[in-house]
Amino acid sequence: MTQTDLPTAPRLKRALGPTALLLFGLTYLAPVTVFTTYGIVTETTDNHLPSAYVVALVAMLFTALSYGAMARRYPVSGSAYTYTQQAFGGHVGFLTGWTLMLDYLFLPMINFLLIGIYLNTQFPAVPQWVFALAALLLVLLFNVLGITLVNKLNVAIVALSVLLVVVFAVLSIKELVANPSADTPSLIEPFLPGSGGLGPIFAGAAVLALSFLGFDAVSTLSEEAKNPKRDIPRAILLTTLVGGAIFIVVSWLGALVYPDWRAFADVDSAGVDLMAKVGGTFLTSFFVAVYVVGAFGSGMTTQVSVSRIIYSMGRDRVLPAVFGRLHPRFRTPWFAALVVSIVSLLALVLTLDVAATMISFGALAAFSMVNLSVIRTFLFPAEGRERPSAGEWVRYGVLPAIGFLLTVWLWTSLTATTFIVGISWIVIGVVYLAVLTRGFRRRPPVMDFSEKAGDEEYAHN
Repeated sequence: MTQTDLPTAPRLKRALGPTALLLFGLTYLAPVTVFTTYGIVTETTDNHLPSAYVVALVAMLFTALSYGAMARRYPVSGSAYTYTQQAFGGHVGFLTGWTLMLDYLFLPMINFLLIGIYLNTQFPAVPQWVFALAALLLVLLFNVLGITLVNKLNVAIVALSVLLVVVFAVLSIKELVANPSADTPSLIEPFLPGSGGLGPIFAGAAVLALSFLGFDAVSTLSEEAKNPKRDIPRAILLTTLVGGAIFIVVSWLGALVYPDWRAFADVDSAGVDLMAKVGGTFLTSFFVAVYVVGAFGSGMTTQVSVSRIIYSMGRDRVLPAVFGRLHPRFRTPWFAALVVSIVSLLALVLTLDVAATMISFGALAAFSMVNLSVIRTFLFPAEGRERPSAGEWVRYGVLPAIGFLLTVWLWTSLTATTFIVGISWIVIGVVYLAVLTRGFRRRPPVMDFSEKAGDEEYAHN
């Protein structure tokens, strides 16, 4: 049988344009996610949440530029795993992907947990785990059916989230104008460091890194984008800018309209107190409804992303080959999605603060490696090249270096407990890698980036 006679192996479907990619990224960010960590970080920064978002946005913009540069060079699934693998080799690539999986696996958990919590407030007779499990199963179904269906749902979810944010902004401004208070801080005070200086601001910004994972998620869809080299970098940067602007504006208005964060009934559900302050019972009910929808959308897109990372590693034989299988009809990584759903059952026992900090640990570690990958790939390639120009030293040297230093600074601002759990996860990855490579005596498999890789693998099997 000749090569042309071989049946074509299923591969990911290229169906996403620039608008769809941006919507995916914004849905992954979930504009209403600003309320998820609102109380926690407001407490950490003493009502200076906007300043923490500004710090986080600046750091993320440098990293987003690095992601865009690597996405143009390697327009395939895999995200930070792919980029560091190509820049530093299979061992470092595997450990980066392993660390990144920590935050991807925790993100769906947070969304399913929040869905259960919020719906239980409206239907207290139904246990939280029932809502969480139902959402998990529905997300798994949509993931298996395909990315096009997910994209259609994204449009409605982003529209509802943006509507809620706009309504909140309008009512907050109305509240500030109609009912001025002596306790209301000045317009710029929320952007300034508090009595604790920059330490609490960076500690808060470190937690907020999880809010910007949407741009990393966009990079995992390179093999499903119609024009990945052009549209993926643009979508990454736009997702970061638009999401960051929404977070800053909402947190700023919240700091002005509700300056006494100590009066929150529960810091984990501070968004409910904010909505009640500016809109009463109706807005609170609307907020809960939209928040649940947004959490569902975020859970859906987060599972899509992590399943594609696991698919890439399975296709590469870094993980068992079964993880690299696509559904023959829907061309989706169904087995990887199923495994992610099983792991997400841990949402039934996790707390919000633990999950949030663990996500930030994995994200910031991976972001740091992507920044270094740009420097290694473009300025010091393994095959050698002409001496970089001054512009290339700035674009591929100075900017990624700044991004690296900022992400490391944020990373070291996390709690000691977070580091204990995070380092333990990395140690498990090192042990698995040692087994995979027989004591590091063998090179880990290297991903094949050719469009025919899937067909050749099918023929080999």
